[in-house]
Amino acid sequence: MPLIHDFTYPSVTELRYKHLRFLITDSPNDDNVQSFAEVCSKYGVTSVVRVSEKTYDTKLLEAAGIRVYNLEYPDGSAPDSLVREKWLNIVKENKNGCIAVHCIHGLGRSPVLVAMALREAGMNRQESIDFVRARRRGSFNVRQLEFLQNYQSAHRLTDKHIGCIIM
Repeated sequence: MPLIHDFTYPSVTELRYKHLRFLITDSPNDDNVQSFAEVCSKYGVTSVVRVSEKTYDTKLLEAAGIRVYNLEYPDGSAPDSLVREKWLNIVKENKNGCIAVHCIHGLGRSPVLVAMALREAGMNRQESIDFVRARRRGSFNVRQLEFLQNYQSAHRLTDKHIGCIIM
């Protein structure tokens, strides 16, 4: 018996760590963007980050009060320094909301960005990879794994407030 899959909206994986919330999804298209917007609303998404080519009109999401960012970079690769910097700024700006991030299938580019954010929030290299992979099976190709294993975190998403100092 064949496996039946509902293609009315992209698959969704929610990831939570400390104050961060992400949804990794497949890319919506013009036919299912309404369903995608409903899913975003259900999860309290404040921003959508598209890292793949455009497959849908963003007007519906924007009308729902969701900001849409385009950070497209090549399929199968790791993000360059400009994409990394923009991504981390988006995460900082949305620290109290949920960020939906998608590429075409939600297995490469999107999980890479989420794993980077997890590293910046305090996870070590392997924990961030395992955390994403446990929730989104099939995430990362060899090139992306190599990037994540060599990624140097500056802890840009950790709370650097150290409290009161008495001198």
